[in-house]
Amino acid sequence: QVQVVESGGGLVQAGGSLRLSCTTSGSILSFNTMGWYRQAPGKQRELVGTITRSGIGNYLDSVKGRFTISRDNAKNTMYLQMNSLKPEDTAVYYCNAVRLGLSGISAWGQGTQVTVSA
Repeated sequence: QVQVVESGGGLVQAGGSLRLSCTTSGSILSFNTMGWYRQAPGKQRELVGTITRSGIGNYLDSVKGRFTISRDNAKNTMYLQMNSLKPEDTAVYYCNAVRLGLSGISAWGQGTQVTVSA
């Protein structure tokens, strides 16, 4: 069974930075796409950004230029570097790993809380 585990959340002041990590139980290269999602209280979960196996990233407009997704294949880990954080970035952040095909799966982590104070 595939597992993904997030870490790195916490409390930070506006303008600060945090880096989230997502580690997969299997080879990260086995996943076609990996992504970060977030869910703020009372709101729907939204896609923050994705990164493909070839390293191509795509981002939510409101985080472009502030957030960067990267991956370390040797460590089976994806990262979300968040800079210039704003109070509206406060949410639970989730990692998602998608494998396409007959044995396709979509694995979710348990989430990690990010709180940005004004």
